[in-house]
Amino acid sequence: MTSSITHPITHPVAHPITHPIAHPMDASGAALVAPTAPAGAPATLRTTYRNAVREALRAALLDDPRVFLMGEDVGRYGGCYAVSRGLLEEFGPERIRDTPLSEAAFVGAGIGAALGGMRPIVEVMTVNFSLLALDQILNNAATLLHMSGGQCNVPLVIRMATGAGRQVAAQHSHSLEGWYAHVPGLKVLTPATLEDARGMLATALADPDPVLIFEHATLYNVEGELAADAGPVPIDRAAVRRAGRDLTLITYGGTLSKTLHAAEQLAARGLEADVIDLRTLRPLDSATILESVRRTRRAVVVDEGWRSGSLAAEVSARIMEGALYELDAPVLRVCSAEVPVPYPRHLEEAALPQVEGIVAAALAVTGATPDGLGASGT
Repeated sequence: MTSSITHPITHPVAHPITHPIAHPMDASGAALVAPTAPAGAPATLRTTYRNAVREALRAALLDDPRVFLMGEDVGRYGGCYAVSRGLLEEFGPERIRDTPLSEAAFVGAGIGAALGGMRPIVEVMTVNFSLLALDQILNNAATLLHMSGGQCNVPLVIRMATGAGRQVAAQHSHSLEGWYAHVPGLKVLTPATLEDARGMLATALADPDPVLIFEHATLYNVEGELAADAGPVPIDRAAVRRAGRDLTLITYGGTLSKTLHAAEQLAARGLEADVIDLRTLRPLDSATILESVRRTRRAVVVDEGWRSGSLAAEVSARIMEGALYELDAPVLRVCSAEVPVPYPRHLEEAALPQVEGIVAAALAVTGATPDGLGASGT
């Protein structure tokens, strides 16, 4: 049963937040879940994306004494999205550090700690606020290895929420991960599944260079099955989440679920789609994209970012460069409307990629019609 838990506020915050918790938790914040697999099969847990991220943080803190978490409200408040709830009580204030309301300061402190041999995990409340630390991220974290002639690695992980769909208006709702994917020296991860939410952090911490993890804020309450022994996962390649033959749907993060729902609707019309979850936006796994497109000969890219200068534009360009003569139709893109994300729900929904728009683009690129299949839909 879904309940709503409000964390007591022990220090001033700008916006008191009530965190919806998708299932009961014990006093430490751990999920109360039980194995569901039959005897002899690998044990699985029923959990949420939020708890998968928390378990990844907890495992990292247990495995390496150099790891610590820092950011606004990560300690006594339990995190603005309740992700770090209970970690302060377990690991103490030296390793779960509340910071002042200054993204430039605490991201810079994280870079300094990484240069000094620590393995900091810096949490930024939302991607919009990460722009206040852009100088630290771009001009320091991403460039120090190059500017030091290979002498100074920056083993830093920065986590942040991204995306819209929660009616929190323009300053808390944009999808700017594509901007960071433009920057050499960074790795950019977008976990869309429980497995990736649980496993990407450990792999990122093992990387000698800065890694940014963008967690779509609408995913925190998503429930699913996760292997009890879930651990690190690769961060260097995309994943085919659904196999098909007629077209390729390419997406990541918060739009993966919408894209999979669109693929189900297309299947009911007789169109089978490959659904590719990019997972990592930099470096981009062009090989997986091109292999699929060369086979299906049609592609639609779904991206919650704005259309102009978007990650979708980069993916489209790579397809044109690498598979132009295999295409039977131009690559189509489904992106957010080029407006600040609106507050009213009906306007916010209208501004974002939705299942209906993905289906319409897929029908257009295959030559199908809304009422049935055209000559090229097989």
